[in-house]
Amino acid sequence: MAASVIRVASLGKSYQTAAGEFPALRGVDLDIAAGEYVAIMGPSGSGKSTFMNLLGCLDTPSAGDYFLAGENVAQMSKDALAQLRNRTIGFVFQGFNLLPRMSLQDNVALPLVYANVDKETRRARARVLLERVGLGQYAESLPNRISGGQQQRVAIARALVNEPRLILADEPTGNLDSHTSEEIMRLFGELNADGITIVLVTHEPDIAAHASRQVRFLDGHIVSDHLTGEQP
Repeated sequence: MAASVIRVASLGKSYQTAAGEFPALRGVDLDIAAGEYVAIMGPSGSGKSTFMNLLGCLDTPSAGDYFLAGENVAQMSKDALAQLRNRTIGFVFQGFNLLPRMSLQDNVALPLVYANVDKETRRARARVLLERVGLGQYAESLPNRISGGQQQRVAIARALVNEPRLILADEPTGNLDSHTSEEIMRLFGELNADGITIVLVTHEPDIAAHASRQVRFLDGHIVSDHLTGEQP
């Protein structure tokens, strides 16, 4: 069996609210092996977004342990955490998050700036990835000159530029029509076939069906965890 890219044990996260402490996650246990393709599902307020923020090292747990690529995130400094996140995780968001005044090539190359990669290498790697997602001819275009589906492809290229082991995708088709959504999901399937671990949040069963495993949250707990096609 492949080694775990993600392992969480008794993971908890609470927030202070006007009404007191609110437990968004309650003792979650989950292992995700290298090369898996996992859909995280659940209604609003179920804890899935909190869970993804913890997986992405964008927030820290209140309780429990989180091992990312074998390293205990809960024990790391902010600087060490940022370095681990930058070299291990690629992020894809619902809203694309492209910088409007930068070319597509420079948008894709941006994470390499923080990794102190020289400009020539950054641009060359960005161009290769734009070619991979079918947009090499638009490298010097601005984001507002291409469609939403094309912008999401650019966002996926950006997520790949640091050669991550893991892609975290938060509602990646939420702003797209059904045809374009299918194109984006085919691209995720190709990336997973190349060995990249993919974890995505979605409300849509037809999108979740592209994953090989579905994990459902409710009230801060995992209530089902099954392979696609099996009964929960």
